[in-house]
Amino acid sequence: MNFPKFTVSKPPDLLRTLIIDDETHMRQTLETLLHKHCPNVKLVGMADGVASGLASIRRHHPDLVLLDIRMADGTGFDLLRKAEPIDFRIIFITAYDQYAIDAFRFSALDYLLKPVIPQYLAEAVQRAAEQKMKDLELQLQNLKNHMGTEGDSMRKIVLRTMESIHVIPVEDILYCASDSNYTTFILAGSKRIVVSKTLKEYEDMLRGSGFFRVHKSYLVNLSNMIRLDKGEGGTLVMGNDDRIPVGASRKEQLMELFDKLGDR
Repeated sequence: MNFPKFTVSKPPDLLRTLIIDDETHMRQTLETLLHKHCPNVKLVGMADGVASGLASIRRHHPDLVLLDIRMADGTGFDLLRKAEPIDFRIIFITAYDQYAIDAFRFSALDYLLKPVIPQYLAEAVQRAAEQKMKDLELQLQNLKNHMGTEGDSMRKIVLRTMESIHVIPVEDILYCASDSNYTTFILAGSKRIVVSKTLKEYEDMLRGSGFFRVHKSYLVNLSNMIRLDKGEGGTLVMGNDDRIPVGASRKEQLMELFDKLGDR
């Protein structure tokens, strides 16, 4: 999958928006929701597939495309390969597909599950209006890696802050710490990144990558721990010598996990 180079443009006050989805009722639903809940959007067209979507993009030059993933004549990724140069923002629309969803989440790309919830659509459109095209390029590159198109064995995650966008190898994460609705990533080399998402969101995302929620406030990368001290309820010592408490309700599950790893 080879995404084209991106051009950089300033987000407009009114987003010229195109809907590309092969389901008639979905296009109509999105049109209605945009009209009711997204006053910063001007709908300029709709298309029902890759071929018609590509023609509509070239005709209307949209600022934003609501793009279905799976369509009768191909995928949204097929369209992106053909639509160069990409100078529009994208919100992916998809039915439940865990593999694709995991890739979107690791890349911090906006996606909406069918049926689309109005509040989520409005929030995604607002984020699109504020998004920088150079950030989107990094995010789509990471998505491409997660979809297995470059043979890149080092999995990466995109972390967006108010100031920057960071593309971080998952193996460099030592642990994540919760602070209400914020999560702090503690990385190798003593670097810290604070992201305005809850620890629960990253627990769901990273569970399959060797991470374990050892405490209500901590999610650790088990591959970056040095040892488990069993005294005083249990403490994990990480690669940077930070000590992470183990919650009483999670200690037994953690020990069972270690037993399984020891049997391999």
